[in-house]
Amino acid sequence: MSENNNQCRFCNAPLNRSVADLGMSPLANSYVKHDQLHAMEPFFPLHAYVCESCLLVQLEEFESAENIFSDYSYFSSYSESWLKHAKNYTQMMTERFGIDKSWQVMEIASNDGYLLQYFKEQDVPVLGVEPAENVAKVAQDAGIESIVKFFGVKTATELVAEGRKADLLLGNNVLAHVPDLNDFVAGEKIVLNEGGIITMEFPHLLRLIEENQFDTIYHEHFSYFSFLTVEKVFAAHGLVLFDVEEIPTHGGSLRIFGRHADDDSKPVEARVEALKEKERKAGLAEMDVYDNYAEKVKETKRKLLEFLINARREGKSVVGYGAAAKGNTLLNYCGVRNDFLDYVVDLSPHKQDHYLPGTRVPIFAPDKIKETKPDYVLILPWNLRNEIMSQMSYIREWGGKFVVPIPEAQVYE
Repeated sequence: MSENNNQCRFCNAPLNRSVADLGMSPLANSYVKHDQLHAMEPFFPLHAYVCESCLLVQLEEFESAENIFSDYSYFSSYSESWLKHAKNYTQMMTERFGIDKSWQVMEIASNDGYLLQYFKEQDVPVLGVEPAENVAKVAQDAGIESIVKFFGVKTATELVAEGRKADLLLGNNVLAHVPDLNDFVAGEKIVLNEGGIITMEFPHLLRLIEENQFDTIYHEHFSYFSFLTVEKVFAAHGLVLFDVEEIPTHGGSLRIFGRHADDDSKPVEARVEALKEKERKAGLAEMDVYDNYAEKVKETKRKLLEFLINARREGKSVVGYGAAAKGNTLLNYCGVRNDFLDYVVDLSPHKQDHYLPGTRVPIFAPDKIKETKPDYVLILPWNLRNEIMSQMSYIREWGGKFVVPIPEAQVYE
């Protein structure tokens, strides 16, 4: 038990049951520029709690969403596997629901247009709602209509007043990023057309707990959802979740399908009850599984440090691949800096020539690995390990090996 004066962001119950205390950490996407190296960097508590009433796992809010997301460094289009995932989604939705030119597709947190481009290719009307102006501009330059706004009741009401309602309203990896959860879901209800469909994707709490994915906990992720809890959130706003899919993205995510409560045209699929039963059997409806999680996190830290200490004592060089937010949580919690990790590489030019927040490890383009020929490459975005191992297979030419840190440090030849 850990005392905390906050209240649950969904049901307002007292919030004082600890799940994982990851210490003090900077904002995971606040990359440091060269001229900031000698400046102070803000750190905030990174502590996940579970609401004993509704079972929503969540963080306290220390920094506003405006300060986190208004100028953002994550561009979705730099991941080939994520683009493929987006394209497969548009094909699946088009075939299942008969999406055509008469539909209005609206994406919340549309990023650089990575997904809407595939609907646009089919001449389906699209609209992106993206809070980060620098990211939205990329989509706009590509001809994808995007407005720069945070989504909630206010934006939804403005869109409806302009005569714009969504036949398909989607959001990938945004629900977890929302501090005012009730305002966000209420906005979805407002902007969704009669007979319309909502799909949302987000990391699955079950995977986080069972596979010890604690590095997906960072300040930009305010909430961590089980299906049992997310169903309650949508029901509170007159929305029914009529289907759900377990998908492999981000180490294991859920894709939920929602509709208005009075829309009888889409019956609730059997997968809904099946997943709830699966979560109950895994203990997500009880407190024990949350109370016991902290020790698993500590053990992963010990095993990663044990590997790094031994590698360094043997004179081996270790570098990182992927300046990912999850990697920043991992490195800051474990105290891994230049003493263990020489540098990190990343495909995104928006991160290159910067430094990781907190640890101040320098970020280079991937070609740096060919120059220095390290003994080990630590894959920080472990959810993309297959893609990365394929891209970087040439490290085997000099005997280089890959290391994946989650659920525990493991070396791949």
